[in-house]
Amino acid sequence: MSDSRLPLLLIAAGGTGGHMFPAQALAEAMVRRGWRVKLSTDPRGARYTGGFPHVVEVEQVASATFARGGLAAKLAAPFRIAGGVFSALMRNISDRPAVVVGFGGYPTIPALSSAWLLRIPRAIHEQNGVMGKVNRTFAKHVDAFACGTWPTDLPPGVEGIHTGNPVRAAVLERYGASYIVPGDYPMSILVIGGSQGARVLSDVVPAAIAALPDRLRGLLRVAHQARPEDQERVIAAYAEAGIEAEVQPFFRDVPKRLAECQLVISRSGASSVADISVIGRPSILIPYAAAAGDHQTANAHGLVEAGGAILVPESAATPTSIAEQIALVLGHPEGAAHMARSALAYGVPDATERLVILVEELAGIPQ
Repeated sequence: MSDSRLPLLLIAAGGTGGHMFPAQALAEAMVRRGWRVKLSTDPRGARYTGGFPHVVEVEQVASATFARGGLAAKLAAPFRIAGGVFSALMRNISDRPAVVVGFGGYPTIPALSSAWLLRIPRAIHEQNGVMGKVNRTFAKHVDAFACGTWPTDLPPGVEGIHTGNPVRAAVLERYGASYIVPGDYPMSILVIGGSQGARVLSDVVPAAIAALPDRLRGLLRVAHQARPEDQERVIAAYAEAGIEAEVQPFFRDVPKRLAECQLVISRSGASSVADISVIGRPSILIPYAAAAGDHQTANAHGLVEAGGAILVPESAATPTSIAEQIALVLGHPEGAAHMARSALAYGVPDATERLVILVEELAGIPQ
């Protein structure tokens, strides 16, 4: 059993990897520093808890979104949220956290609401360059607002603290890994995208690589992460073009593949941008056009402006335009090396440590 005398951190996160992965990184760090940690999430988020330290207590809370479901679900949402807030209040009265940190998503509402009512020190970590609805609602009601992407679109009167987005240990292990510049030898392209909206990568990238000059195309090895429903046609497209390609719905060794590639073609989810920049690789970023608030474009801007990435809006992502950008990077070794160095300089490898300092300052622990 955990020692109730240890300070308690309550982490609240919604049910997506974008919220849960940085929450996991903070949980791991705080456990190592001798804190008790609880995670408050919903059934969707509970699917991501396998990587959390086993000593982290997982509390599933009642919450709801107004964005999904029929009329009955939308009418029931306020009552489910209220029930979750009441439950969180009872839990936090009986086992009071020293600090509460929300990472976004509707399941954070009960934890942040109860912390506000009980005057518990509280913070938000926003991963994206455009704030989510829940984080925007609570932004003026927390003691600290941490930004994973810089700059972040903040409401008037809210001062952000640039912490960066925590990355997994497997990514940190490859921080600043040596970059092999493009040349007259086998080269690797890594194509990755989130589970939502990755179809455009499957539609465009195989045709773009097929359209490259024969000499360049013959040097390429491609690892392409495609949705299961797209996998067979992507495999066929590469095979028809005579391109050596590995196509899988999910790569478990993305950090290793990032470290070994000459170029990344990716969506610009906050976690993807963080991984690419911490390892330091040139990238072509195609933001998901349907992302709420166009936050993926905001996520990409900092890395692009730093000189580490090329931004291609989804509306402009054609086989011809992507082929031109691939040839531009792989055809200019010095330029590719400059992009790799710029990406690395933009990265924030100590993002987790910055969050740890913020939490302990809120708890009144001197640094």
